[in-house]
Amino acid sequence: MGSDETEKVRQLPIGVFDSGVGGLTVVREIMRQIPNERIIYFGDTARVPYGSKSRETVTKYARQIVRFLKSCHVKAIVIACNTASSFALDQIEQESDIPVLGVVKPGVKTAVAATKNKKIGVIATEGTISSQIYTKYIQAVHPEMEILGKACPLFVPLVEEGLLEDPVTDEIAERYLGGLKDLGIDTLILGCTHYPLIRGTIGRVMGESVTLVNPAYETALALKQLLDEQHLLCETKPGLGDNKYRFFVSDGADKFQHFANSIFKYGILSAKQINIEEY
Repeated sequence: MGSDETEKVRQLPIGVFDSGVGGLTVVREIMRQIPNERIIYFGDTARVPYGSKSRETVTKYARQIVRFLKSCHVKAIVIACNTASSFALDQIEQESDIPVLGVVKPGVKTAVAATKNKKIGVIATEGTISSQIYTKYIQAVHPEMEILGKACPLFVPLVEEGLLEDPVTDEIAERYLGGLKDLGIDTLILGCTHYPLIRGTIGRVMGESVTLVNPAYETALALKQLLDEQHLLCETKPGLGDNKYRFFVSDGADKFQHFANSIFKYGILSAKQINIEEY
């Protein structure tokens, strides 16, 4: 590949997808850690949540979204959804000719480094917990670690409804996390990209002695390293008129845009609805 060709590839966007709005926490960290990069985000808002769906269904959805992102000529893909990373990452990696990154491994690495008593908690969707993906990854390297998982299925709809600071969310968090706290973990992985949006609530319930691990931050760092290793980092800042960040959803574009504007410092100009079933 010539230098002109290489530069063209570097200028291509990164594709990021999630079941809904949770992946925006990953996008926010990518914007912070690698600000020169263009991003195309897809939120599968018509079919959220993924956590209660089967491996086959989630893998089918992930394949459709990857086909859509590839039609946008992305240079790499981030599966910013723990359930899709748990169920479909290996398959997508095998089928893809561009780098693909999930959110599970980066979070695992940080949690293992953070724990002092070797007791790590994982809160996630039912799909991620039942897949045992975090337990497998951690114990493959550190068999002495104790991993305690807890499915928190109501957190995703609460976040999607924008109930980030609400008594209902506080009450549900107390119910879900009380038992986990009593088991003596010192590190807790927020194993769903929606969960950092209620990090304050989770932190209050768990207390200051428990370190919260946000895989969104770690994933952005891992992506930067991956792009650097493959000489894909964009070295020039996009121009002011460039379409640097583009957002797509499968339903409810206005609602998504309103939510995204509450997360991003500068807001987003628009979100476009597409028919993902066509891919």
